[in-house]
Amino acid sequence: MLIALIARDKPGALQTRKDTRQAHLDYLDATGVVAQAGPLLGDSGDMCGSLIILDVSDKAAAQDWADNDPYAIAGLFDSVELIEWKRVIGG
Repeated sequence: MLIALIARDKPGALQTRKDTRQAHLDYLDATGVVAQAGPLLGDSGDMCGSLIILDVSDKAAAQDWADNDPYAIAGLFDSVELIEWKRVIGG
């Protein structure tokens, strides 16, 4: 099952994102369930959120993954939404 994780950073939390980024990237690599990922960018070009496509067994697994993301543990996000996603274009 593909799940889109759409997270928005708390206002003024760019430094938290930068400080936690390597742990977050290591987590993405280590878990083996990330199909695609990248930061959302604000009007100024600064990172302000995340879009991650998870390939997991069910929504509960996606929630568990999201809860254990170093960004979430650091309190970076203002909101996190998990939505089932259907790939139509792309590999």
